[in-house]
Amino acid sequence: MRQTYMAKPQEVERKWLVIDAEGQTLGRLASEVASILRGKHKPTFTPHVDTGDHVIIINAEKIQLTGNKLNGKIYYRHTMHPGGLKTRTAKEMRDTRPEQMLELAIKGMLPKNSLGRQMFRKLNVYKGSEHPHQAQKPEVYELRG
Repeated sequence: MRQTYMAKPQEVERKWLVIDAEGQTLGRLASEVASILRGKHKPTFTPHVDTGDHVIIINAEKIQLTGNKLNGKIYYRHTMHPGGLKTRTAKEMRDTRPEQMLELAIKGMLPKNSLGRQMFRKLNVYKGSEHPHQAQKPEVYELRG
């Protein structure tokens, strides 16, 4: 009788992948990165174990949005003080904090538990084409589509 394979946390092999966000659509890029962080692209994927790879995203400020989302999509945050709701459009967000824009999109696609937080820690997003992870010898990842 065959047993179902279950990956063990200490057996997981992790690669470092570099993804260039230039010209990519925000949601399509985010869903693929979330899948890589979870490890769903590997045959050893196990739902309750973090089997994913480390992801480095460069050129975050060159991400694209379709339709009228640049002006229509609004990001909300609250200062936790009365009347402290702050809003920011996607255009303002892309101009000032493009890394945060990508991180929010990807974080929303990961599990909402301690395992999801562990997966999110393997994500590194950078404005511009430079990143400080050359020592990890990251491989360039080509997105589907």
